[in-house]
Amino acid sequence: MTQALINNELLNRPLELPCGAVIKNRLIKSAMSDSLGDGEGNATESQTRLYERWAKGGVGLSIIGEVQITPEYPEAPGNLVLDHHADYDALKALTARASVNDAHIWPQLGHAGALAYEPLSQAKGPSALKIGEFECLGMSEEDVSQLPEMYAKAAKIAKDTGFTGVQIHAGHGFLLSQFLSPLFNLRTDQYGGSVESRSRIIVEIIDKVRLTLGDTFPIGIKINSSDQLEGGLTEQEALEVVRILDTTSIDLIEVSGGSYFPGAKSSSDSTSSGPYFVDFAVKARDITTKPLAVTGGFKNREQVLNALASNTVDCVGLGRALILNPELAEEWTTGTETRLNFPTFESPPSGGVTAWYTMALTSIANDKESDAERDLSSTIQTYEGRDRERVTRWRAKFQ
Repeated sequence: MTQALINNELLNRPLELPCGAVIKNRLIKSAMSDSLGDGEGNATESQTRLYERWAKGGVGLSIIGEVQITPEYPEAPGNLVLDHHADYDALKALTARASVNDAHIWPQLGHAGALAYEPLSQAKGPSALKIGEFECLGMSEEDVSQLPEMYAKAAKIAKDTGFTGVQIHAGHGFLLSQFLSPLFNLRTDQYGGSVESRSRIIVEIIDKVRLTLGDTFPIGIKINSSDQLEGGLTEQEALEVVRILDTTSIDLIEVSGGSYFPGAKSSSDSTSSGPYFVDFAVKARDITTKPLAVTGGFKNREQVLNALASNTVDCVGLGRALILNPELAEEWTTGTETRLNFPTFESPPSGGVTAWYTMALTSIANDKESDAERDLSSTIQTYEGRDRERVTRWRAKFQ
């Protein structure tokens, strides 16, 4: 067998999850906050078109980022919300088209907690904090006890509207990541202290979601390899989290890192060459039999193949690469060595690169790729202006 055929087989091998569900290949469109909701928590035609494009483009699984379990603590006003307000017809239209070509489509179930979008929420995390200009309230024990049922209800809506699995978001500095982080979690009850105690609410959520969805429905989780913040979750603590997750019914552990805490350096904005978290996955492989996905900094096919060939990583998550080329998965799985031209920005403001990619993603969703704005300053203005317009709609719907 030629090396080219071996490489194609590495990418095209189906992945059977512990629940029995099968992902057709080893390439995941990892979660990104696409900000394509209608400002009232509902799916839109442009969002549906985008995920259909990625499905037709060959990914085995697409994950919709920042799908909120409650409108009270959103990451942004373009998020989907899976609660009693949800438009089931719009969600079913989205999942029907996003699952063509045997692709899986999962929502990333989240709660922004202390990083909730300020114009729409009074931020509340595991503990009351004031760090510089950052400030948030702390959750009561009753608040925490309600979380498993909230996640389970959102997961049930996902299943009922045609999603083929769910991912629980416990990374990037949002609520469940905050519980894991000693920087955010100063609690002295059963949800704070040791890594095991800080993980308790996540285990309770997984157990409740599994009970609600049944044994054969995929449940994944995204975690940090570290927070990359002084006083935050360390790599050693993150490995202990992996050990704990190995005892649960989780089907896929996706590893990433970093935080959107104000002033923190985003891994995805790093100028260093990726991939960023494969070394962590090597260590995690020794302590879990769960399938592992790694996301962050994969820029070419060779990097993906090297990760998969190590027998450490079961699948690779791609984000910005699939914005630059939505058909990339099909090209790479059929042997085309497509090279990507990642843009560079001189001294971009915090969040500026993310805004650029989000608006490039929006151009794809609207079938206007040729009209995509390339000037960073004007792109940021468009991005921020769109969110300001949605705030009014969100308040009218939910507040």
